[in-house]
Amino acid sequence: MADPTPLSVFDDLRAESDELDDAVAELGPERWALQTPASGWTVAHQIAHLAWTDHSALLAVTDEDGFRELVEKALAAPDSFVDEGAEEGARMPPAELLARWREGRTALDQALRAAPPGARIPWYGPPMSAASMATARLMETWAHGLDVADALGVTRPPTDRLRHIARLGFRTRDFAHVVHQVPVPADPFRVELAGPSGELWVFGPEDAPQRVTGPALDFCLLVTQRANRADLALRAEGPDADRWLDIAQAFAGPPGTGRPAKGDAR
Repeated sequence: MADPTPLSVFDDLRAESDELDDAVAELGPERWALQTPASGWTVAHQIAHLAWTDHSALLAVTDEDGFRELVEKALAAPDSFVDEGAEEGARMPPAELLARWREGRTALDQALRAAPPGARIPWYGPPMSAASMATARLMETWAHGLDVADALGVTRPPTDRLRHIARLGFRTRDFAHVVHQVPVPADPFRVELAGPSGELWVFGPEDAPQRVTGPALDFCLLVTQRANRADLALRAEGPDADRWLDIAQAFAGPPGTGRPAKGDAR
């Protein structure tokens, strides 16, 4: 399977968002208040966070000065900035919050598609292309959608949209080492994953001495820290690849705390 095109990333982000929208659109207020696996976050917090981050991304694409002010606020309160944004949105009536999320993600979709070829969009980490920004938004939408599904007691079947997230997880290998203050491996890795449709997705040189293999879903759960490594069917060959599976994260920011293994006491 060839690497996804920029257009397919935009289309897949829209599809991922619409699928999550369908899951929450008809919920009553009491279900918006259900607790999710993220400590202290309800379904409303999860959707509010997506709306808040979409707004941040829209500013980054369309208003660099406005986004710069947002970054300054984040630097002034690094431990609480994200939670405060989610908390503010979660206090809104569900219908109003849902409308805000829909409006924001539609505006972001249009802005990303209209971005000039080769444009570099500022972010909390290094600047990125419009396609990379869409990939990051798809990753977050999928991961927070899993938390919502868990709270609602439903299952969201994996799709081949996961290829974008798997590729991002592979490309953020070095970043994960840096944020965990672990030396970056000198040699590249090979990653071989079985996609939901049965296709084999491969990243990295074929002759790499160290590799990771397993289901694409499990790899995506790992790099978004939605499941503990102990509960996943991923195999590492080589000590550096093995260590990577303990620290992998595809999202920006400080090291994530991850999720406990299913057998751990809560």
